[in-house]
Amino acid sequence: MRVLLKKRVLLVLLLSLLGLLFLKSDWLASWMYPVYYKEDIRASAASYNLEPHLVAAVIRSESNYQTGRESRKGALGLMQIMPDTADWVVQKAGFENVSEDLLRNRADVSIQIGSWYLNSLIEQFDHNNVAAVAAYNAGPGNVRKWLDSGTWNGKLDEVKDIPFGETRHYVQRVIYYYHKYKDIYPDF
Repeated sequence: MRVLLKKRVLLVLLLSLLGLLFLKSDWLASWMYPVYYKEDIRASAASYNLEPHLVAAVIRSESNYQTGRESRKGALGLMQIMPDTADWVVQKAGFENVSEDLLRNRADVSIQIGSWYLNSLIEQFDHNNVAAVAAYNAGPGNVRKWLDSGTWNGKLDEVKDIPFGETRHYVQRVIYYYHKYKDIYPDF
């Protein structure tokens, strides 16, 4: 009898917890898809005319908000910028005193450099965010070649035509997080 009562109590607690999670799905969603460094993201997005949701989606896909990261290929920081790309951005944008250490370990620096670069790609690809996201991963030269040759039309619904599997999956992941963030954080 006592065992049966314990099982019923556990069942009621479990069902209550599941019910609470479904009723408080906003809480669950924000727990599963957190956004860190919101103020830095907002500031850089505003400076470079970007949607903060897109910047957050790139960060989530690149580093999952972990500073100090360095990829196998040498990309650095939250937004995983290659050192040569960072040097180019620093020169073009007129930033000063940006070292690889700052890019790797300071969220605000990585977000600012990555956001400037993302904006330049969006402009380069005529405000086609999908093509710009592909270029963020594969490089603008590769994406331009795919578009010019007709290999890929630059649209999300034809992402299967992107020749690099890594880039194809990257674009899908970034756009997925972008839509999630727009749903979860509409006032970002």
